[in-house]
Amino acid sequence: AFKNYIAKHKNVFFELSLEKRIDYIENAIHKNMKFRNSLKGMIIGMFTMEEYHIYTQNSSALNKRMMNIVKERYLSHIQLFDTPEFLAAV
Repeated sequence: AFKNYIAKHKNVFFELSLEKRIDYIENAIHKNMKFRNSLKGMIIGMFTMEEYHIYTQNSSALNKRMMNIVKERYLSHIQLFDTPEFLAAV
């Protein structure tokens, strides 16, 4: 999902320093509501009925936790985003 986000935003991510890449990821997840909602939808779509019922009772807190988990996952795998897709195949 994040590689698609990078491509839609003109691959600016690849020109950034490591610090700026970290900020870019954090901003994408916390400030871009369309991307954030897409991520939440992907996660919620995998819930069982029981998990979804629990989610609806605590959605605000769980949304924050889910986005922090996604952010940490992207940051821990930041090296996977080093090269654009069209260069990786060459």
